[in-house]
Amino acid sequence: MKPPDSLQAPTRRALLRSGLDAGLGAGALLACPLAASAAAPPGFDQWRDRFRARALAKGVSEATYTRVMGHIEPDMSVFQQMQRQPEFNEEIWQYINRRVSDWRIIAGKEALRKNEALFARIERDFGVERGTLLALWGVESAYGDPQVQQNHMRPVFPSLAALAWHEPRRRAYWETELINALKIVDRGWSTPAQMRGSWAGAMGHTQWMPEVWLNVGMDYDGDGLVSPFGKPDDALGSTARFLVDRGKYHRGEHWGYEVRAAGGSSSRSRTYAAWASAGVQRADGQAFSQPNASAQMWVPVPGGPSFLLGPNFYAVRSYNPSMNYALAICHLGDRILGAPPFLQPFPGSERALTLSEVQELQTRLTKAGFDTGGTDGRVGNDTMQAVRDYQTKMGLEPADGYGGLKVLARLRQGG
Repeated sequence: MKPPDSLQAPTRRALLRSGLDAGLGAGALLACPLAASAAAPPGFDQWRDRFRARALAKGVSEATYTRVMGHIEPDMSVFQQMQRQPEFNEEIWQYINRRVSDWRIIAGKEALRKNEALFARIERDFGVERGTLLALWGVESAYGDPQVQQNHMRPVFPSLAALAWHEPRRRAYWETELINALKIVDRGWSTPAQMRGSWAGAMGHTQWMPEVWLNVGMDYDGDGLVSPFGKPDDALGSTARFLVDRGKYHRGEHWGYEVRAAGGSSSRSRTYAAWASAGVQRADGQAFSQPNASAQMWVPVPGGPSFLLGPNFYAVRSYNPSMNYALAICHLGDRILGAPPFLQPFPGSERALTLSEVQELQTRLTKAGFDTGGTDGRVGNDTMQAVRDYQTKMGLEPADGYGGLKVLARLRQGG
């Protein structure tokens, strides 16, 4: 959830994430260790007093500034986070397996059960399929799990204060986001205590930066507030509107399909009917539901599954420009709604571990002295780091941090 290096529009400032994109489940939010702030370094108090005038000039009230910033101490550990963002080089099948996890599918079905009326309303109002929104919600914040908020996220204001004060390259950006966060409190949308997120300040059900909540967020539940936390109505309604307005989401169309076809990718867009006439068929043997809609062919890896991608795939990609991210979101949405795994496996791939297998993996790693950050079956960067450390110790190659069947088998051997 760090902002991108180059910012083209306000909405872009929240929609690329560092850890979360890596798969919250609880995902890479779990890579943000909570660290107690040390005493304010020399110069911070003077900066805070000077910054007050800037915040007030931008419309923040004196009362809010004093409430939030009066006794704040900067969380200087954010600079360690900036330098130590974990990097895991994943094959596409590993990337998808981690995000389309057994835990996230099971939790997604339960989230849908609890919020059936909300998703039905969003489908009526915006035409965005519930599977897509469920998957985005699951990857971005583990369906708003309050335990993730409390245990694996940090208070936003100490982080933003440290960055606004002491990050020289993009100080103006961080100052602006700190002011935006103060405005959220000023408007009564959230309290300082509720505002927990990534080290960079992204927060809430959809992990948006403060500026995006201010500019994109909508009051979908009609209570007069735009709430990043609590009920998911505002966050999911806002996300649906974003996909329609920015992503040009097409009402009533599916994102695309796994297909069987000879040959490679094609950038040419054709109708599904034209693709079918050319010999391209859905992998599950069913007919294309909207033969006159258009799609493009994509083969991510030679020898792996092929896809016809419609406009709604690219609407999801507008949320994050990674093709792999968009495929994981679209596939997770299908799986939550009952679809099977891809019928054509990726070359060299393993099936994803079940929830109980992930828990066993975490338990065995923990007993072997490797900290997975918990044994609940949700794979975040803590578990990935534990796997990589184990692989390195045991001489397993590649030491890529992927906890799959091979690693579990080795652990079962007692090695």
